[in-house]
Amino acid sequence: MGWMMIPCSGNSNCKAKTKKKRKNKIELQDKPLDQIKPTSGFSKTSSILSVKEDPKDGGSDHIEAQTFVFRELAAATRNFRAECLLGEGGFGRVFKGRLERTNQVVAIKQLDHVLPGKRRLDWNTRMKIAAGAAKGLKYLHDKASPPVIHRNLKCSNILLGEGYHPKLSGFGLAKLGSVGDNTHVSTRVMGTYGYCAPEYAMTGQLTLKSDIYSFGVVLLEIITGWTAIDNTRGAGEQILVEWARTLFKDRRKLSQMADPTLQGQYPKRGLYQALAVAGMCVQEQPNMRPVIADVVTALTYLASQKYDH
Repeated sequence: MGWMMIPCSGNSNCKAKTKKKRKNKIELQDKPLDQIKPTSGFSKTSSILSVKEDPKDGGSDHIEAQTFVFRELAAATRNFRAECLLGEGGFGRVFKGRLERTNQVVAIKQLDHVLPGKRRLDWNTRMKIAAGAAKGLKYLHDKASPPVIHRNLKCSNILLGEGYHPKLSGFGLAKLGSVGDNTHVSTRVMGTYGYCAPEYAMTGQLTLKSDIYSFGVVLLEIITGWTAIDNTRGAGEQILVEWARTLFKDRRKLSQMADPTLQGQYPKRGLYQALAVAGMCVQEQPNMRPVIADVVTALTYLASQKYDH
């Protein structure tokens, strides 16, 4: 659950700009993707941007960010009471609140995510999400100049809007990629265990192919319904990539990797092709991994092949 706060000028008569029917923004959690439902979980912190005059700069404006813990947001909105609700839009609810520390009236926007629950994702939807997320990564790698390395790509950083349209989020660890003759960016190792490329985890050398590895893990999660790390599973099955590699060696076992909640409702050839893409992305040697443009091409094709069950 994410939050955004906007100061209200003057008085407390903030008006919501939208009254359309709410469409949940959904998050692919790093949990099985068999089912989804709205979650009541919240992020622990949020931030507000306020504009202040800096006397050292001749009175010109600058933006100052403040951080708030969840309990402050709850207090500001009287625990998100219905009477504080200003409106609902395509990306969540907007509440009116008053901050205790400053007595400032703000609009607090709730960005909805979704956890596993009652409704499962079918094969077509999973491929649509995978292809869309790959296109987002392609923009960072190929369109941005210099290229941007996400560095923390995982299911919980993929938001789903109306129609399950995915958007990448969680850019707090993002780094600008190498340019010119440089082959990598050296940086402190950060990210999420289970998603980090092995060469980055060992050397701190970050490249675009580091993101490709992480995307491969995400794709495996989408296909299998497993999480990247699950300590409740037996030996040899706790780390998704390691478990998958043992099955990649035998084509006859590939069907075992399909999420059981799909109940066999998937194209066998499509499953094999999607797993082949994931397998290439999680190659141990970064130079063996595909570029994101090739991943987009493959997944866009799979997303276009509608499975009619």
